[in-house]
Order: sequence, then structure tokens, then C-alpha cells
Amino acid sequence: MTTSKNILIVEDHELTRFALKTAFDGADFIGKLYEADSAESGIESFQQNDISLVIMDLGLPNMNGIDATKKIRALNKDVKIVILTSHNDESEVLNSIKAGANAYCSKEINPQKLVSVVQSVLDGAAWFDPAISHIVLRAATTNHVNEVTPVKTDYNLTAREAQILKLITEGYSNTDIANELSLSVNTTKVHVASILQKLDVDDRLQAALKALKNKIV
Repeated sequence: MTTSKNILIVEDHELTRFALKTAFDGADFIGKLYEADSAESGIESFQQNDISLVIMDLGLPNMNGIDATKKIRALNKDVKIVILTSHNDESEVLNSIKAGANAYCSKEINPQKLVSVVQSVLDGAAWFDPAISHIVLRAATTNHVNEVTPVKTDYNLTAREAQILKLITEGYSNTDIANELSLSVNTTKVHVASILQKLDVDDRLQAALKALKNKIV
């Protein structure tokens, strides 16, 4: 049985909010849809309601979407945040990741694809628009010249954990991984939790970036 999740749309353009609400209409994994036209009202709505995922515009009036993402992440480290923007500026992409975004989508994305992305993010996946994937990979694989801390290469991952970590870097959700490896979703979650602990990271996205940068998989 599918457990429905509540979603908050933070977008200052009314027409875009309407289009987003229409796209999610009828999706069986969606519970209530909340909306806000500014970062401030979005944060207030998030505090007042049980929200599992936030769709966040970056170009908001007053407080921008990156700062709003940081504040919402500080309120609840487990909430999923999908950035939706018309900009693919490198600094915005990387700052969104640092702020705690789980996905970064262009506003040109097909509505049904966005619904699919949101569902996969709720299931634990990270997703980035193909148009900005090169930015993410470059950031993940570039060694900064001023980095003086030795890079740890032995994380004591089991063969199964290494296999799962590779799938995480490819954007697989827990359900996808479970299906791919013929595991239960609960067993997959246990493996993922162990991977995060061994890599000393907080979430799957950080694990994927660390795996790519340090060539763990």
C-alpha cells in the first residue's frame, strides 16, 4: 500500500504553481499539496504542516531559494528538497547542493518526468537535470590544490555495499536497488545506512559525490 506524502510548492509565479499542482493531480503517492509565494511564507507553512518534500524555486523575492533551503533543512534534516529553476548557473547548482538539495530540475522539465523525479526522491534517490550533470561531476571529481587533508581510500565497504554505492551514484532509489539486487527494501535501507556511516556523510547525495571524487566505485 502506497503511503501518501505531503508536498509544499514554493514558487512566486501563480501560473507556475497552478501548472505544478495540475501535474501532481491524481498521483497516488501525493497527500496534501501546500503552496507558498515566497520563502518566508514557505518556511512558515513548513513549520505548521507535516511536509515530506519541498519543491523550491530559486528566484524568489527577498529571501532566495538557496537560503530558504538551508533554513528548512535546519528545521528538519530528513525533508526532501527539489530545486526547480530556469537557471543553470554553476554557483547556484553547487550552492544548492551544499544547502541540502536532493534534486535540481530545470523548469523546462516534462511535467510527468517531474512527477517521476519527485517520487524517486521521496524513495531516497538524488536526481540532477542532464543539463547540469557535468557541473556536479566536475565538482565531485576535482581535487582542489589547497586540499591538505589526506584522502581516505579504504572505507571497509563490503562487496554488497560497494555494489549498492555504485547504484546510488547512478541515481537508483532504494526500491530500484532492491529490485535490481533482489533484496527487500528494508535490507537495502540497512545497507545504505551502513554506507553513510562508513563514508562519514549525512545523505545519499554526499555519498555519491564522495564516491565519485575518491573513485571508491
